[in-house]
Amino acid sequence: MHNRQKPKLECALYVVATPIGNLDDITLRALDVLAGVDTIAAEDTRNTAHLLAHYSIAAQRMLALHEHNERGGAEKVIGLLAQGQAVALVTDAGTPAVSDPGALLVQLVRAAGYRVIPVPGANAAVAALSAAGLPAAHFLFYGFLPTKSAARRRELQQLLELPYTLVFYEAPHRILECIEDLHHTFGGERQIVFARELSKLFESIHSCPLGDALDWLNADANNQRGEFVLLVSGATERHAGLDDEAERILGVLLQELPLKQAVQLAVQISGTSKNELYRRALDLKNQTG
Repeated sequence: MHNRQKPKLECALYVVATPIGNLDDITLRALDVLAGVDTIAAEDTRNTAHLLAHYSIAAQRMLALHEHNERGGAEKVIGLLAQGQAVALVTDAGTPAVSDPGALLVQLVRAAGYRVIPVPGANAAVAALSAAGLPAAHFLFYGFLPTKSAARRRELQQLLELPYTLVFYEAPHRILECIEDLHHTFGGERQIVFARELSKLFESIHSCPLGDALDWLNADANNQRGEFVLLVSGATERHAGLDDEAERILGVLLQELPLKQAVQLAVQISGTSKNELYRRALDLKNQTG
């Protein structure tokens, strides 16, 4: 039960993180803010009403703000701020504006000259990283990959050589094809961690080589259910530098072709990473003036 005194809040937009599953994962400050604001801008007002009722917070004025109406919703929020109101922004789960609606609202509110105050809390990516056991001193949070396989593979190719733990979100109906594309692009040796249904009843965290990931998913239909955070270990030093043959091929092609075309052909002939060849091609061009 939330019995703290209702605070007096300044006129501002409060970006409030809410639980990603377990309703106990909300901060006391977030409860104070939700109880104290004049209006709550919510991704789904029904979902937020459930959260408020759980903590016996009196029904607040709410307006819907989601990916399909964010610009129009932002105009309403700015109008409320102009009246001196305190407004909270929440999404269905986790931290707003992180793979969720809210970034445009924050941008427009700040541009209009009003204060934006973050109220930190639950975040699925950070929760997954904390329990993954991967070397994550440096990580790249990507969020959701493209929904189509060809576009997804193009994006993954751009991430191939990064030495950071890669963090993705994925929906259950795309998990198999996403893992197929990860395996196709990164090979089978990298470690992948499936963090599924975090903080919920059927939470599971499983780690395996990427080459074994599809077998694990197919071993039990339950493994394919729920919302996923996927963590993939970063590239190792074995990708660094060109071997002698790739260097020779690139040098010959650069003498006869424009840089971009030379790199494309060198990739096809040598099988070396496009990014490595492109960087080396730039170096060679600069050296020859």
